[in-house]
Amino acid sequence: MGEGGDRMTQTAETPAGPPLAVTSPARGPTVRPRRSSALAPLLWLGPALALIAGVVLWPAVEMLRTSFSEVSPTGLIAGAAGLDNYRRMLAEPALARVLLNTVVWVVGVVVVTVGIGLGLAQLMHGHFPGRRVVRWSLIVPWAASVVMTAIIWRWMLDFFYGVVNRAFTDLGLIGAPIDWLGEPRVAFGWMMGVAVFVSLPFTTYALLAGLHTISADLYEAARVDGASAWRTYRNITLPLLRPALMVATVINVINVFNSFPIIWAMTEGGPGNRTDTTTTFMYKLAFQNRNIGESAAMAMVNFSLVLVVVVLYLRLVRWKEQAT
Repeated sequence: MGEGGDRMTQTAETPAGPPLAVTSPARGPTVRPRRSSALAPLLWLGPALALIAGVVLWPAVEMLRTSFSEVSPTGLIAGAAGLDNYRRMLAEPALARVLLNTVVWVVGVVVVTVGIGLGLAQLMHGHFPGRRVVRWSLIVPWAASVVMTAIIWRWMLDFFYGVVNRAFTDLGLIGAPIDWLGEPRVAFGWMMGVAVFVSLPFTTYALLAGLHTISADLYEAARVDGASAWRTYRNITLPLLRPALMVATVINVINVFNSFPIIWAMTEGGPGNRTDTTTTFMYKLAFQNRNIGESAAMAMVNFSLVLVVVVLYLRLVRWKEQAT
């Protein structure tokens, strides 16, 4: 027992071969995000953010500050004005007409533009001879200067030498030349037509891009199920085209709301303020009446109106999406 027990003890205490070193599982170095890597996107976003801050944010802050300041006709700030600029702006006799003109201008131009653009996009989405030429020709009103387009239309509508009066007289549509831009309602209608003409290319191409994203298999399945063309358009095309419609409408609302060249080049908001919108009215307050603070207040009201209209439209579209 003693020899066997010693042998067993020796075997247990002294295993064969060299002793194995027991090591803990290897751990890699702790990866900590470096501050330089976290700030790396700023190298790319920095110039854009600086441009936005310098071109958009800073002028907006200055405009807000000016709206609460007393500004001399030469542009020097003479002190704080509180809400006086806003009170004077709200007391302007022409403000009610200007706001009504703005509503009619924005709603009329945007609705007609989106409606016609939807039809043109559907037409150019199909296959027909010369489709590429038609698409290229649609870019012309977009590529041309808005001011140049408005001036050309003003010449065309001239009472004495305008081609519109000449053509309508030769066709027997009118008996005598008409002063198209002298009557406020008629002039406003022509300006809205020019605004639609200028806005159509972008709207049509935005909706055309949306039509290209709709799979042809959906139309094939609807055709197999026997769905009519109107039902297919209502249940497939319009719902899937909603994102493109939303983008086109919002951008058109912003552009038309802030449209200045067409109105100024054709009528300068006249006669009086009969064809003014908030944008041209704001310009007149600053550069004709020399009320810079009041004009800044009008600019803030204009910005607020655009923001409210866009937010309401987006909420309406979201409500419709939830309802469907």
